[in-house]
Amino acid sequence: MKQQANLIRAGQVIEHEGRRWTVLKQQIITPGKGGAFIQVEMRDLKSGNKTNERWRTADTVERLMTEEKEFDYSYTDGANMVLMDPESYEETHIPLELLGGMAPFLQDNMRVTIDLVEGDPVGIHLPPTVVLEVVEADPVVRGQTAASSYKPAKLSNGVKTSVPPFIETGERIVVKTEDGSYVERAKG
Repeated sequence: MKQQANLIRAGQVIEHEGRRWTVLKQQIITPGKGGAFIQVEMRDLKSGNKTNERWRTADTVERLMTEEKEFDYSYTDGANMVLMDPESYEETHIPLELLGGMAPFLQDNMRVTIDLVEGDPVGIHLPPTVVLEVVEADPVVRGQTAASSYKPAKLSNGVKTSVPPFIETGERIVVKTEDGSYVERAKG
Protein backbone atom coordinates (compact mmCIF):
# COMPACT_ATOMS: atom_id res chain seq x y z
CA MET A 1 0.00 0.00 0.00
CA LYS A 2 1.48 3.34 -1.04
CA GLN A 3 1.63 6.11 1.53
CA GLN A 4 3.22 9.54 1.74
CA ALA A 5 6.69 9.62 3.32
CA ASN A 6 5.58 12.10 5.98
CA LEU A 7 3.19 9.42 7.35
CA ILE A 8 6.00 6.94 8.13
CA ARG A 9 6.04 6.00 11.82
CA ALA A 10 8.36 3.88 13.99
CA GLY A 11 7.38 0.22 13.95
CA GLN A 12 6.05 0.24 10.39
CA VAL A 13 7.51 -2.08 7.74
CA ILE A 14 8.29 -0.57 4.35
CA GLU A 15 9.69 -1.87 1.07
CA HIS A 16 12.59 0.17 -0.33
CA GLU A 17 15.00 -0.76 -3.15
CA GLY A 18 13.55 -4.28 -3.29
CA ARG A 19 14.17 -5.03 0.41
CA ARG A 20 12.00 -4.99 3.53
CA TRP A 21 12.88 -2.54 6.28
CA THR A 22 11.43 -1.94 9.73
CA VAL A 23 11.32 1.73 10.76
CA LEU A 24 13.22 2.45 13.97
CA LYS A 25 13.00 6.28 14.12
CA GLN A 26 11.66 9.06 11.96
CA GLN A 27 12.13 12.80 12.10
CA ILE A 28 10.66 15.57 9.98
CA ILE A 29 13.31 18.20 9.25
CA THR A 30 12.41 21.70 8.10
CA PRO A 31 15.51 23.48 6.82
CA GLY A 32 15.62 27.26 6.73
CA LYS A 33 15.63 27.20 2.94
CA GLY A 34 13.82 24.72 0.70
CA GLY A 35 11.14 22.12 1.39
CA ALA A 36 10.79 19.89 4.41
CA PHE A 37 11.98 16.29 4.31
CA ILE A 38 11.72 13.23 6.50
CA GLN A 39 14.77 11.34 7.77
CA VAL A 40 14.15 7.69 8.63
CA GLU A 41 16.42 5.26 10.49
CA MET A 42 15.55 1.70 9.48
CA ARG A 43 16.81 -1.88 9.75
CA ASP A 44 16.93 -4.47 6.96
CA LEU A 45 14.78 -7.43 8.06
CA LYS A 46 17.03 -10.06 6.46
CA SER A 47 20.57 -8.82 7.15
CA GLY A 48 19.89 -6.68 10.24
CA ASN A 49 21.90 -3.77 8.76
CA LYS A 50 20.79 -0.26 9.70
CA THR A 51 20.62 2.70 7.35
CA ASN A 52 19.29 6.25 7.19
CA GLU A 53 17.18 7.42 4.28
CA ARG A 54 15.71 10.83 3.40
CA TRP A 55 12.55 11.55 1.44
CA ARG A 56 10.73 14.74 0.56
CA THR A 57 7.41 14.86 2.41
CA ALA A 58 5.47 14.54 -0.86
CA ASP A 59 7.31 11.34 -1.94
CA THR A 60 5.51 8.01 -1.61
CA VAL A 61 6.82 4.75 -0.12
CA GLU A 62 5.46 1.21 -0.18
CA ARG A 63 4.16 0.24 3.27
CA LEU A 64 3.72 -3.47 3.96
CA MET A 65 0.73 -4.57 6.01
CA THR A 66 1.54 -6.32 9.27
CA GLU A 67 -0.55 -8.88 11.11
CA GLU A 68 -0.43 -8.96 14.92
CA LYS A 69 -0.48 -12.26 16.79
CA GLU A 70 -0.18 -12.88 20.51
CA PHE A 71 2.20 -15.46 22.01
CA ASP A 72 3.31 -16.50 25.51
CA TYR A 73 7.04 -16.31 26.22
CA SER A 74 8.39 -19.69 27.42
CA TYR A 75 12.20 -19.44 27.59
CA THR A 76 15.33 -18.28 25.76
CA ASP A 77 17.30 -20.84 23.77
CA GLY A 78 20.63 -19.29 22.76
CA ALA A 79 19.90 -16.39 20.40
CA ASN A 80 16.21 -17.29 20.07
CA MET A 81 13.12 -16.83 22.19
CA VAL A 82 10.78 -19.78 22.39
CA LEU A 83 7.18 -18.59 22.24
CA MET A 84 3.99 -20.62 22.53
CA ASP A 85 0.81 -19.94 20.60
CA PRO A 86 -1.91 -19.78 23.34
CA GLU A 87 -4.53 -21.24 20.98
CA SER A 88 -2.71 -24.14 19.28
CA TYR A 89 0.09 -24.64 21.90
CA GLU A 90 2.66 -24.76 19.07
CA GLU A 91 6.16 -23.46 19.81
CA THR A 92 7.75 -20.77 17.65
CA HIS A 93 11.41 -19.67 17.67
CA ILE A 94 12.00 -15.95 17.10
CA PRO A 95 15.39 -14.13 17.19
CA LEU A 96 15.98 -12.34 20.50
CA GLU A 97 17.60 -9.41 18.63
CA LEU A 98 14.13 -8.26 17.48
CA LEU A 99 13.54 -7.03 21.06
CA GLY A 100 16.63 -4.82 21.11
CA GLY A 101 17.03 -2.93 24.40
CA MET A 102 13.78 -4.30 25.85
CA ALA A 103 15.17 -7.87 26.20
CA PRO A 104 15.94 -7.59 29.96
CA PHE A 105 12.25 -6.91 30.65
CA LEU A 106 11.10 -10.25 29.20
CA GLN A 107 9.57 -12.42 31.95
CA ASP A 108 8.39 -16.04 32.09
CA ASN A 109 4.86 -16.59 30.72
CA MET A 110 4.66 -12.94 29.56
CA ARG A 111 2.11 -12.28 26.80
CA VAL A 112 3.91 -10.61 23.85
CA THR A 113 2.56 -9.37 20.53
CA ILE A 114 4.47 -10.27 17.36
CA ASP A 115 4.16 -8.27 14.12
CA LEU A 116 4.19 -10.59 11.10
CA VAL A 117 4.64 -9.72 7.42
CA GLU A 118 3.65 -12.68 5.23
CA GLY A 119 4.33 -15.00 8.19
CA ASP A 120 7.80 -13.59 8.98
CA PRO A 121 8.31 -11.91 12.39
CA VAL A 122 9.37 -8.27 12.04
CA GLY A 123 8.71 -6.79 15.47
CA ILE A 124 7.86 -7.62 19.10
CA HIS A 125 5.82 -5.60 21.57
CA LEU A 126 6.03 -6.20 25.33
CA PRO A 127 3.40 -5.00 27.81
CA PRO A 128 3.94 -1.28 28.57
CA THR A 129 5.00 -1.92 32.19
CA VAL A 130 6.45 -4.73 34.35
CA VAL A 131 6.88 -5.25 38.10
CA LEU A 132 10.49 -5.75 39.27
CA GLU A 133 12.30 -5.86 42.60
CA VAL A 134 14.89 -3.26 43.62
CA VAL A 135 18.07 -5.20 44.52
CA GLU A 136 20.30 -2.17 45.20
CA ALA A 137 19.33 1.36 46.18
CA ASP A 138 21.53 4.11 47.57
CA PRO A 139 20.55 5.32 51.04
CA VAL A 140 18.70 8.63 51.28
CA VAL A 141 20.96 11.63 51.80
CA ARG A 142 19.63 13.62 54.72
CA GLY A 143 18.39 17.07 53.79
CA GLN A 144 17.44 16.24 50.22
CA THR A 145 14.01 17.46 49.26
CA ALA A 146 11.49 15.10 47.70
CA ALA A 147 11.09 17.31 44.64
CA SER A 148 13.00 15.91 41.67
CA SER A 149 15.72 14.24 43.76
CA TYR A 150 15.81 10.74 42.35
CA LYS A 151 18.54 8.28 43.35
CA PRO A 152 20.14 5.42 41.37
CA ALA A 153 18.86 1.85 41.86
CA LYS A 154 19.52 -1.56 40.34
CA LEU A 155 16.60 -3.84 39.45
CA SER A 156 16.34 -7.64 39.65
CA ASN A 157 16.83 -7.89 35.85
CA GLY A 158 20.17 -6.01 36.05
CA VAL A 159 18.85 -2.72 34.62
CA LYS A 160 19.83 0.51 36.39
CA THR A 161 17.19 3.20 36.82
CA SER A 162 16.37 6.23 38.98
CA VAL A 163 13.83 5.96 41.79
CA PRO A 164 12.38 8.40 44.35
CA PRO A 165 14.21 8.63 47.70
CA PHE A 166 11.52 6.66 49.59
CA ILE A 167 12.15 3.47 47.56
CA GLU A 168 14.43 1.01 49.38
CA THR A 169 16.18 -2.28 48.58
CA GLY A 170 13.73 -5.19 48.44
CA GLU A 171 10.72 -3.15 47.31
CA ARG A 172 8.79 -4.06 44.16
CA ILE A 173 8.21 -1.26 41.67
CA VAL A 174 6.50 -0.79 38.31
CA VAL A 175 8.80 0.28 35.45
CA LYS A 176 8.24 1.07 31.76
CA THR A 177 9.53 -1.62 29.38
CA GLU A 178 10.29 1.05 26.79
CA ASP A 179 13.07 2.78 28.77
CA GLY A 180 13.19 1.25 32.28
CA SER A 181 11.93 4.42 33.98
CA TYR A 182 10.15 4.32 37.35
CA VAL A 183 6.34 4.55 37.31
CA GLU A 184 5.11 3.71 40.84
CA ARG A 185 5.36 1.27 43.74
CA ALA A 186 3.85 -2.11 42.96
CA LYS A 187 0.48 -2.64 44.63
CA GLY A 188 -0.17 -5.72 46.73
